[in-house]
Amino acid sequence: MTHISIKFVPALALLALANCGESNHAGNQSSGGTTVENATLTKLELRSDAFQNGQPIPVQYTCDGADQTPAISWGEPPQGTRSFALVIDDPDAPNGTFRHWGVFDIPASTRAIGGGQKVGTEVTNDFGKPGYGGPCPPKGHGAHHYHFKLFAVDVDKLNIPAGAKVVDVENEATKHAIARGELVGTYERK
Repeated sequence: MTHISIKFVPALALLALANCGESNHAGNQSSGGTTVENATLTKLELRSDAFQNGQPIPVQYTCDGADQTPAISWGEPPQGTRSFALVIDDPDAPNGTFRHWGVFDIPASTRAIGGGQKVGTEVTNDFGKPGYGGPCPPKGHGAHHYHFKLFAVDVDKLNIPAGAKVVDVENEATKHAIARGELVGTYERK
């Protein structure tokens, strides 16, 4: 009889493991459903008169030019939008993502930013300065991609402390986002 029960041990272990997974199935579905719902955001269309999506950013908006902020505009956000936040980053930077601009608490009535107009609250970029710092990749490093990301958020004011950086804006905006748009421009220094 001992010999027979030993043969059943692997089968019993498999059955126990199968039941463990089954008992968590409902819990996994409910938390997975929440994650999927939170990940599904309304899409905002961003555009710029300075460059088209996927195309080069003109020199005047970079460190090689006047380092002007390009005008970025968008259409009507979804209902429930209380304010906007905008960040620009370069994931191609040699030491990891480099963040060029972060602005938050942009009024919900706003449909454009940059191009000389100031709205919202700017934070310190990765150059160590507040406001916009244009594309400035290392020479000979190839084309870098600059992601302009706009978040429509469900609060008037994001909880962002004084001395915050661009990454803080993106992290806080992501928590409250109900819509998101992205425009990508490229720049290369030869």
